[in-house]
Amino acid sequence: MVSTVGAGSDPVGRVGVVGLGLVGGSLARLLAERGVDVVATDVSATTRRAARAARLAVVDDLAALCGALPDLVVLAVPLRAMHATAGALAPLLADAAAAAGPDGGPTVTDVGSVKGPVRAALGEAGLGGRYVGAHPMSGTEHSGFEASSAALLDGVAWAVTVAPDGVEQGSPQRLAHVLRLVTGPLAGTAAVVTDTQHDEAVALVSHVPHVVATQLLNAVAGAPVRDLALGLAAGSFRDGTRVARTDPGRTEAMVTENAAWVAPALRKVVRDLEIVIGALETNGSPHAFFHAADEVRAGDPAPPDDPGRSGDGGLEPLTEGWPGRLVERCVAGDVVAGLSADHARLVRRPGPPHPVR
Repeated sequence: MVSTVGAGSDPVGRVGVVGLGLVGGSLARLLAERGVDVVATDVSATTRRAARAARLAVVDDLAALCGALPDLVVLAVPLRAMHATAGALAPLLADAAAAAGPDGGPTVTDVGSVKGPVRAALGEAGLGGRYVGAHPMSGTEHSGFEASSAALLDGVAWAVTVAPDGVEQGSPQRLAHVLRLVTGPLAGTAAVVTDTQHDEAVALVSHVPHVVATQLLNAVAGAPVRDLALGLAAGSFRDGTRVARTDPGRTEAMVTENAAWVAPALRKVVRDLEIVIGALETNGSPHAFFHAADEVRAGDPAPPDDPGRSGDGGLEPLTEGWPGRLVERCVAGDVVAGLSADHARLVRRPGPPHPVR
């Protein structure tokens, strides 16, 4: 049985972007630059004026955005505003959804850094069947529309997520819609995973680093020699605390929304640091701690043409059950680089970066 997810001449359609901060603004800029029909809104009148000055098509509120009949709605609002935004959005999409049938009407996605709570919010609002999670793995320590740039999201890696309790839930057509956005005008790649897999992984590579960076900054901020230390700080402190200089409210929301995965990861960090402290206080050796990640630190030893590390991952037919098969392949190391009417094109995820010499 072949899935009916064929791509037409315009596989993305009109995109509505709700929220014009760093990521939402960057997304709207890039889509407009690539010729996609995009309409956006933001709760801030100041932000809307700035976006209009940047030649973006901007409307005043959610009602006007939904009245523009977008084919895909991207929620780029803060995590703590997601529940209220979903609740306000649902009735506005109801008429379009009723006219189009259960599998028609706009697809809803987002750019949030946590996926489980967002799916729950969309489900409570009655939009769960229309939702496909998405998270671009790109950002800066800055925030707001003035910090946004089309370059921020051009060609980056995305996670695109499905429900953890059954990848067949929802519509494969909606998953295909989001994948075409990511691999088409955004020129990115997509790792298709479950919400749970995503939230566990980003706890390790994003959320815990934010907490640790914040603690490094806090330690210096509270030290008697703070001013001297900051005057002497060089690359290691700058790099280690960069993300701690972002909006602390945004970081707090991200970490608390993913508490189930962040807390145990932080406990391991604390246990490992206690071992180092104990070794230093007893004239012991912290050798094991400093060499535990030698394999990652050394980079990937496989040659570039090793099919187990990089290169062509082949094609996956969009036949019945294809979302589940993509999850299996992406967890094993593939990413989606393109989508046609009848197959997904996959490539191998690159190995860990080689060290800087």
